[in-house]
Parts: sequence; C-alpha cells; structure tokens
Amino acid sequence: MNLAVNKPPMQQPAVQAGILLVNLGTPDAPTAKAVRPYLAQFLGDPRVIEYPRRWQRWLWKLVLHGVILRLRPARSAHAYGAIWTKQGSPLRTGSEALARAVQNVVNERAPGPVQVALAMRYGEPSVKRQIKQLQDDGVRRLLVLPLYPQYSATSTGSVIDAVADAFKALRWPPELRIVNDYHDDPGHIDALARSIETYWATHGRGDRLLLSFHGIPERYVRAGDPYFDQCQATASLLRERLQLDPSQLLVSFQSRVGRERWLHPYTDATVRELAAAGVKKLDVACPGFAVDCLETLEEIAMQNRDFFLAAGGETLRYIPALNDSPEQLESLTALILQHAQGWPEFAAALPTVADGLAKHGHDRAD
Repeated sequence: MNLAVNKPPMQQPAVQAGILLVNLGTPDAPTAKAVRPYLAQFLGDPRVIEYPRRWQRWLWKLVLHGVILRLRPARSAHAYGAIWTKQGSPLRTGSEALARAVQNVVNERAPGPVQVALAMRYGEPSVKRQIKQLQDDGVRRLLVLPLYPQYSATSTGSVIDAVADAFKALRWPPELRIVNDYHDDPGHIDALARSIETYWATHGRGDRLLLSFHGIPERYVRAGDPYFDQCQATASLLRERLQLDPSQLLVSFQSRVGRERWLHPYTDATVRELAAAGVKKLDVACPGFAVDCLETLEEIAMQNRDFFLAAGGETLRYIPALNDSPEQLESLTALILQHAQGWPEFAAALPTVADGLAKHGHDRAD
C-alpha cells in the first residue's frame, strides 16, 4: 500500500524562539459591565477559588453568579476608576512597556531571532491566543515567564493550566520551558534592594519598611502550596541585602476575601497596629507584584494609607513596583538567558546584561 500523501510544501516562517511574559490581567474599562466578565473568569478559576468536592464547586458557582457578580463589579469598577489613566489600565500599560523593553534588550543579547510577547491570564490578550500567534510566527521553542516571583497554585499554577490548555489545541506544539518561580533569584533580590535604596536616597527613609504580599487561604498552604515559605524567603533575603533587622522590615499579606482564614498577619491590621504603636512614617513595598496594579496603587497607596492615617500615623509611602525599570530589565533578562540555555537563538549572547541595557537608554545613575 502506498501511504504517500500528495500535498503542497508547507510555507513555514523562519524558526525562532519565543518568550511569553504572563501577568494576571485586567478589565478593559473601569466599568461594572467590563469588570463583570473579568471577575467571572478570575473567580471562576478552580485554582483561585479551590473547592475539591463537587458539591462545594457547585455551591461556589451558585454564589458567584447569583450574588457576587451582581454586587462586586460596581465596587471593583469604582476602585479601578481611581487608578485608571488616559492610556488605560496601569497593569496593562505597564506590562506592555515591560514586554517591549525586554524585547529590545533580548534583541541585543541574543543573535536570535527571538520574539517576546505578553499575555494575560484573565482577559485579553489571552494565553491561548498569544501562543497560537507565536506558533504562526514560526516559534518552535517557547519559554513562558509568569510575572509572579513567588509560586502559588493560584497564580503560576493557573498560568501552567492555561498553557497546557493552549497546547492541547496545537497540532505541533513547540518545545516548552516554564519559569516556575524566581523568589530567591540573586538578580531579582538585588533589583528589589536597589529600587528601595534608590527611593530612600531620593525621599528619605521611613521608620519601618513593610513588605506586603498578596494573600491566599491558609488551607492552600496546608495542602502543599509553597507560597508562604517563598514570600518569607524573599523577605529574609531582602532584609539581609538591606542590612535591616526583623523589627525594621516586616511582612504582611493583603487582598483577602471571604470569611475563611488567610495568611497572617493581614496588611490592613498591620498598618493600623504600627500607627497605634507610634510609627509615624511607614514605607510599603510589594515584592510579589512585578508591575503596579489595582492591589498596589489603590489597595496599598490609597486604602491602607487611609487606615494608617486614621490610626494615628502621619505618612504611608508606597514604593513602586519594579515595572520596566533598569533593575527589572537586568534581572529578567538574566533569568531568561539562564532558562534558555542550549537554545541556538541564545548561543552567542552578549557577555553582560548591562551591554544590552546601555544601548537602549537604560543606564543606571549610580
């Protein structure tokens, strides 16, 4: 039997590597109508709201669609409206700026071709859409970098689910590598420390430095999620790098929802307690967020500032996320090169990340 198939030759683009940066996502507009489908996708993710028993999942969906999505979109839209800019969502525009900057530096470091793209876990552009586009562009080697320094099933684990679902739809998926976390990466810790030091050099130093991480339910940690330990490791390394003692650099967890117990101590309770204890000037950084977003710009810089002032404090200053700063570009590019070792597109990378940064105007003023 002749099994030969007569078909025209495939017209394939030049083979290349791809880097897919993935962030949480954002609604398209600060309106209840736009927030509702975003929240439905986010809160409907079984990685985010984890109920292992079928009846629990059914009950959660009933509450989500029958109660929460009728009430919460308007409140969330108000919060988004407080931080929305003329360019749009800060998380979206900040993530896009970071992706463009990483593309520029990678172009200098790697002989390529290497294509950098950005996806959102919830909303657009979706992980599935971006992976399909990268493959259509000729990507045969793909490195996925979730912009979550600390691993949690609720964040990085959910990105891995989305990548797996996208790959299921492909006839010929590319080779795949995923950065699981970078919570203790020396370059990342140094980037965080330099960012804080730069802020202090310009604005002076507060009485305390509070590191506020996004919270998760404690039962997720009991089930094996490494998130709490990785947050503490980041804080410990940063404390050592900044030469602070445990009384000077504190850790808390924000953004809890519902009635069950989440990781302690809570950020809103902590800022009130510090103010009541006589702390007048409090600096807050959020090392779990690569790009500024609702949780940093509204929850920390606005809500928790008000809590601190109402409890007797004088000034709460939010130290911005790394965003597309030279420190973040340097650390992320080094991380990409580390995880892409062996791929031909990166075989003759420039000797230092700083070479690529300097050529694109990202020199640091020491």
